[in-house]
Amino acid sequence: MTTSHGRALLGCIADDFTGATDLANMLVRGGMRTVQTIGVPASNDAVEADALVVALKSRTIPAADAIAQSLAALDWLRAQGCRQFFFKYCSTFDSTDTGNIGPVTDALLDALSSEVAGARVFTIACPAFPENGRTIYRGYLFVADTLLNESGMENHPLTPMRDANLVRVLQRQTGSKVGLVRYDTVAKGVSAVRESFDALRGVGVRMAITDAVSDADLYVLGEACADFTLITGGSGVALGLPGNFRRAGLLAESNDAAQLPRIEGLSAVLAGSASKATHAQVAAWRETRPAFRIDPLAAARGDPVVEQALAFAQQYLDKREAVLIYTTATPDEVKAVQRELGVNEAGHLVESTLASIARGLRERGVRKFVVAGGETSGAVVQALDVRTLRIGVQIDPGVPATATTDAEPLALALKSGNFGAIDFFEKALRHLDGAAQ
Repeated sequence: MTTSHGRALLGCIADDFTGATDLANMLVRGGMRTVQTIGVPASNDAVEADALVVALKSRTIPAADAIAQSLAALDWLRAQGCRQFFFKYCSTFDSTDTGNIGPVTDALLDALSSEVAGARVFTIACPAFPENGRTIYRGYLFVADTLLNESGMENHPLTPMRDANLVRVLQRQTGSKVGLVRYDTVAKGVSAVRESFDALRGVGVRMAITDAVSDADLYVLGEACADFTLITGGSGVALGLPGNFRRAGLLAESNDAAQLPRIEGLSAVLAGSASKATHAQVAAWRETRPAFRIDPLAAARGDPVVEQALAFAQQYLDKREAVLIYTTATPDEVKAVQRELGVNEAGHLVESTLASIARGLRERGVRKFVVAGGETSGAVVQALDVRTLRIGVQIDPGVPATATTDAEPLALALKSGNFGAIDFFEKALRHLDGAAQ
């Protein structure tokens, strides 16, 4: 299947690697053949896909660097002929008061302002993902039945979220005026939402948080944004975008968007996230399956933790049995490490250690990787020199199976720390072993 005009329709910029696959998964479910690139490609050669997702590692870097990377991604997507652009961030709005969601959105709007009238002055910000328990009501972000700042995200080691009011959070990041499209407006449908957009534009609002408590709301918002040059949000709001292209006659109906090749080889799981969900997934795995925990303090002392982990893994890989290698810890344990090493150094140490282990596992015949944590996933795919991914079927909400299109094929499941059922690791391996076709 190809698009009717032969070029990609939607160009997406994601601020981390698991967020990119989360978004790509949503687009594939909507019937768009989707390719994800790891970073900005060096070549402008045309990529055959309906949607392109550029995965950056820009969520926690300085805002100026995040802006530069995002604008470089935008330039590449423009060269690919994309008609609409999407800036994707986490469904828990992970950021700090100094960025990066607001600054990047401002920069993208500025860059696109010359292309479509009105683009400079308005877009939405909607991280809602009801399927994974993220909803927005009166501007407040909930995780299941709990406000964001009481959900455990207040303990995030890099982006602690201590305010659930997204209007306030975003306003602290930008000099642009931030508004709100309330749920009672969204419930009235597409026309009412578009009227609200016009009213907000009229009073100088440039970015609007939009309430959403169900998938139906996301379809309404997606259709209401059909003529936007830039949309921002979590992957949920992308539910309504494929239908816009289909109604415009630009996207054909298809049943093969999620097809992937089968990849042979050994399997392993790597977990660097400290989230509650990943902590539970690690505990569930350890009840019946082999696991090796990396102690960041031991790594900092110079202990040969990489060699120890690979030696542990080898005895199970020899029996073709998957193994988990993890740094996941409780919030108190994470804080203790950060106090000793510093927040940035602790994060970098975990990522670089797991990246080295990933390279060692590949040398030992591992071709199927399940990775937990956005920052960890970014480090691992870079260590494995992955350039592009074709997106396959959904494993759990927000997490698809993927396969590289590089010379040495790999099957990957890249999971945001907060996503996935308690048995996610087992389920993902089953998909990568035979269901990702």
